[in-house]
Amino acid sequence: MSLTPGRPRVVIIGCGFGGIEAVRALAPADVEITLVDRTNHHLFQPLLYQVATAGLSAPAISGPIRHILRKEMQRGNLTILLGEVTRIDAAARSVELDSGKDRIAYDHLIVAAGATHSYFGHDDWAQHAPGLKTLADAFRIRRRVLMAFERAERQRDLERRKACLTFAVVGAGPTGVEMAGMLAEIAHHTLPDEYRHIDSRRARVVLIEGGPRVLGGFTEKLSAKALAQLQTLGVEVLVDAKVSSIDAEGLDYEGPQGAQRINTHTVVWAAGVAASPLGRALADSCGCALDRAGRVVVDADLAVPGHPEISVVGDLAAAKSHPKKGPPTPVPGVSPAAKQMGRTAARNLLKRLRGETTQAFRYVDYGALATIGRHSAIAMVDVPMLGRVQFSGPAAWLFWLFVHIYFLIGFRNRLVVLSDWAWAYFSFERQARVVADPENPPRASS
Repeated sequence: MSLTPGRPRVVIIGCGFGGIEAVRALAPADVEITLVDRTNHHLFQPLLYQVATAGLSAPAISGPIRHILRKEMQRGNLTILLGEVTRIDAAARSVELDSGKDRIAYDHLIVAAGATHSYFGHDDWAQHAPGLKTLADAFRIRRRVLMAFERAERQRDLERRKACLTFAVVGAGPTGVEMAGMLAEIAHHTLPDEYRHIDSRRARVVLIEGGPRVLGGFTEKLSAKALAQLQTLGVEVLVDAKVSSIDAEGLDYEGPQGAQRINTHTVVWAAGVAASPLGRALADSCGCALDRAGRVVVDADLAVPGHPEISVVGDLAAAKSHPKKGPPTPVPGVSPAAKQMGRTAARNLLKRLRGETTQAFRYVDYGALATIGRHSAIAMVDVPMLGRVQFSGPAAWLFWLFVHIYFLIGFRNRLVVLSDWAWAYFSFERQARVVADPENPPRASS
């Protein structure tokens, strides 16, 4: 589609929650929008762990970008490109795709490139402990989890079989807690009686947290309830335990009892988050500051200091919320924040085009949710006239379930997820346990 002469050119990098909201806010305006993403799909990341644990199939939590934004494309001012932005040239106001194969000029730029895994300087751990950010990550983890039981079935050495049936999750934030709870549910409820030589209920699921408690972003009361629910599910929780090394045969950690070793072939990394490499590319181009996690430090209106034509939103932005009363506070790296930032960046872009004063970003925190397993969850929710309400157990689990269904991408996704969850609830079965390309197929021991 050719560009309309005279229209401001807006480039949006990333089709996560922030990028999608920015496109939708800008589509009705008289601007040319180019959306660039390195995949062809939008991903509902809060449920990604369900794909990794065979609870849901990939299409249930993802959808083609062109289909999701089909109404916006009908307006005639949106172009969607599949490609990876590898360089931002702030001086020339352009971005490079795929290491210079293409260049796109812009008048305004919104960077919503998200985040990746951080191994705190131990990038070699990644091959042994995959993180969970993309569908490819989820497939890789699911393959490892399911193949661990297959290896155990063929393993005659009892110690090696025990290592196959040991699963370690590093990091007890929401992703780690949800992953550990689901692994325990698979072992204790889904797989029993499906193997002849092993009892999946003997599987050991270990959740390792470097801090003093699980779900540190929640109150101590809810954190304690989450711990109790995890233990009821059969998850072994280690706190104040800092991982010191990870290899193909297990991991080492320093805990209250000193140095310890866990022999396992399945480690999931949920401990650290680092900003997209585009943060560094932007800093190299325009000299903006980065925080310790590599996020871009932005102004109150989400623009890069000294470059009002560039805004950064979502996990890549080290942003602060500016309430009507009280001091600014850091914005959490959660999907509601990314959505609100995307809309604010788009509104401020339009204000600049009209010569109006931009507005500071104000994050509206509706609360937080984390599910632990069947009938188990914790919730902090803002209720009008009651303030912040805390609850846990089955009520929190049902609330979590319906909130996530409500925010899914489309009607079909909601229907699929609801039917899959209903079936799993009554049958304990998981229909997405297919491994098409086993990684390192199991070998019988001698």
